[in-house]
Amino acid sequence: MTQGKFIIIDGNSLVYRAFYALPLLKTTTGVYTNAVYGFTTMLMKVLNEEKPACLAIAFDKGKTTFRNEHFEDYKGHRKATPDELKPQFPLVKEIVRAFRIPVYEIEGYEADDIIGTVSLKAEEMGYETVIVTGDRDALQLVSPKTRVMLTKKGISEMELYDENKVAERYGLKPAQIIDMKGLMGDTSDNIPGVPGIGEKTAAKLVREYGSVEELLAQRGTVAGKLREKLEQYAEQALLSKKLATIIRHVPIEIDLRECVVEEPDYAKLLELGRSLEFKALTKLAQEKAPEQPEKLSEPVDEAKQLQINGEYRQYNFDEALASITRFVEQKKDLALVLQTSNQDPWSAGILGLAWSAEPGSGGYLAGEELQPADKLTRILDTVLWTKGWVCFHDAKRTDILLRRLGNKPVRAGFDTMLAAYLLDPSVSNLDLAALSIKYLGQELSPGEDYRSFCAQADIILRLVPVLHEKLAELNMLDLYFDVEMPLLHILADMEFSGVKLDKEYLEAMSVDLSTEIDRITGDIYRLAGEEFNINSTRQLGTILFEKLGLPVIKKTKTGYSTDVEVLETLAERHEIVARVLHYRQLVKLKSTYVDGLIPLINPVTGKVHTTFNQTVTATGRLSSTEPNLQNIPIRMEEGRRIRKAFVPSEPGWIILSADYSQIELRILAHLSGDERFVQAFRNDEDIHTRTAAEVFGVSLEEVTGEMRSRAKAVNFGIVYGISDFGLAKNISVSRKEARQYIENYFARYAGIKKYLEETVRLAREQGYVTTLLNRRRYLPDILSPNRNIRSFGERTAMNTPIQGSAADIIKLAMVRVADCLKKEGLKARMLLQVHDELIFEAPPEELPKVTGIVRECMENTVKLTVPLKVDMKKGFNWYDMEKIND
Repeated sequence: MTQGKFIIIDGNSLVYRAFYALPLLKTTTGVYTNAVYGFTTMLMKVLNEEKPACLAIAFDKGKTTFRNEHFEDYKGHRKATPDELKPQFPLVKEIVRAFRIPVYEIEGYEADDIIGTVSLKAEEMGYETVIVTGDRDALQLVSPKTRVMLTKKGISEMELYDENKVAERYGLKPAQIIDMKGLMGDTSDNIPGVPGIGEKTAAKLVREYGSVEELLAQRGTVAGKLREKLEQYAEQALLSKKLATIIRHVPIEIDLRECVVEEPDYAKLLELGRSLEFKALTKLAQEKAPEQPEKLSEPVDEAKQLQINGEYRQYNFDEALASITRFVEQKKDLALVLQTSNQDPWSAGILGLAWSAEPGSGGYLAGEELQPADKLTRILDTVLWTKGWVCFHDAKRTDILLRRLGNKPVRAGFDTMLAAYLLDPSVSNLDLAALSIKYLGQELSPGEDYRSFCAQADIILRLVPVLHEKLAELNMLDLYFDVEMPLLHILADMEFSGVKLDKEYLEAMSVDLSTEIDRITGDIYRLAGEEFNINSTRQLGTILFEKLGLPVIKKTKTGYSTDVEVLETLAERHEIVARVLHYRQLVKLKSTYVDGLIPLINPVTGKVHTTFNQTVTATGRLSSTEPNLQNIPIRMEEGRRIRKAFVPSEPGWIILSADYSQIELRILAHLSGDERFVQAFRNDEDIHTRTAAEVFGVSLEEVTGEMRSRAKAVNFGIVYGISDFGLAKNISVSRKEARQYIENYFARYAGIKKYLEETVRLAREQGYVTTLLNRRRYLPDILSPNRNIRSFGERTAMNTPIQGSAADIIKLAMVRVADCLKKEGLKARMLLQVHDELIFEAPPEELPKVTGIVRECMENTVKLTVPLKVDMKKGFNWYDMEKIND
């Protein structure tokens, strides 16, 4: 018996469809609304005509998904989201929330995968399911219980596909759509397919052979050039099919009760309808909303109006210098924006300079007025005299670019991007246009006209007092001005200095890895009794499960699963499995880390200049990209050897490493105040041995290596809110045994249990948690009616004060170490930050002094109830290092 109609909407698809179907509509205040208007129109049409019992909307979250792991260039050629569209996504989601419709999105997966998961669950619950999208990939989900409503023309026409319609259009079953895509590819998603095979040929071949796998198995029966293409691109076809396949078991818990259609929040819809100037939405809401005239007729705050048509003008060099000098003498805050040829500070040229020192006004100096280069230097040197703040959006990028062009560092007084990140670290879009909408209620018009750059400087200037006030309200000014702002320039120093790599060593290592991969490949062929494509999931599955008869652990829609979890389960059953795991590790090591590092070496400096991301992680930790130097594998000896390529940039210099010892557990001891835990650190005991003795009820002398290993997993698992299921999996014991370990742990460390429970309670009460330095993270998931989502929120509440405080401490340590090295006039340089470790290079004569400074600063950055401890090492590279004793 049907439960009614369940509508699932592809949010990204419909927003893009609306954006390109309609002209660039704007409100009278300049806010772009065409995508919001089109989406809202389609949503209201669906609600009115389909009258669903349940409704859900899925959005993409982030640019990379698991598909990029299989094919790096997946969707790689797609153009960036238009600037006019970016700020419309938050407005769309506001509309959706006002309709009280749940939104689902998850890192690492696409909206399609969420739709596949929800539709499957809806089918199982007996709903008649309709997917609304503009993406034909969804046709693979059509079934007796699921239909797809495809947008056909503009935003008004729809075409409904059931199984008969799919068969009529393609001559295929819905599940065969992915086989067709595997052969023809998909230019919109950059899925390669088989070159030369279009839709008609692909559909014909699938009708004849049934699937890509069967076609490839029988490709000898295909005539001429087509057979040659299938021979040449067989693996590419299988990969393309895999990329086109929608996942229907996304790790996100969907409570269908959340999706039951209910009355919208008409008061909110009325507010949105009026602000966005949507007549139909306003009329609908007016009929239903309670009267709130005094609130809704509130006049617009003129101070927040962005006067795009204000006093913006172009200057020649002498006028610009005079204008900026006047502002400097008046001690005014000055916002600067560089117009550049691209976003890469290592290659960009300067096309112009814009500034603003008074809201509603701004100046611009064209690139030709900045030639020769010393003219820009004169402007910047003038800026350095100011007693006000020099304000930027993404000051680090500007700092590196200017230094690359031979200028002095311009030390920022305020960075709007960094301030907005601190206010809400969960927000992924921190560009100026988004902040303008969020904090000023104004749209920043894109463009290359000089006025648009003046407007950017104007917005930065207007944002500064707003963001400063909000930081003050949240008691985060100390964190911002004492830690994050000075760190910004330290990171710029580190990025600009770069890290020297021994290219010849990496090239030799690549050859050695190739030899080892060839050797292991031979072992695998010998154990299999034949040669096959080890990288092919289908061929490997055939060898393991059909020829060698190993037990099938799990299957996918396309056959046997041979993912790492399956192989690790089977590793003890046959020697070939361990070889395949090792083969995969070496192949990834070679391609991603060894061969991947070589082209990133700057040919001029001979170094890699990684980017340290200060505004990415929700916990406050730094991340590293292009290349990611925080992710060099260290579990395998072959991975650790990559560190041998990291060498000092000066002849005879030394690499110095300083690593916080068990900093997260020490923070846990401090925050919880648990007497046993605190005392163990004060007595300088091995905390894992002490925990093993407590959990297993034995003396310290009786603790075995296995006991200590399991206690270590419990210690770090507790920090991350681990469940008995997760612990059992990590240490290969039964769930019951793991549960007993956790119960024993909390029985012995009752203070930790009480602290974690209190942290979760406070997080529920106030909606956020804080770190030692008052870094804040909001946790909306902790109030979710969905048990799985709520549990994730609770684990995040437990972990964030610990991991975030560790981030605070190492950041503050970096600031203090850099300050001390500078004051002492030392040549030593900070090179890298990798989790809890700092890497330096120094001349040998400075080593005793540098070691003392680093240890003193790091161990005394903050005062905890337990001592902070730093392990230090030195060597001629990052691999061959010896411990430095206290």
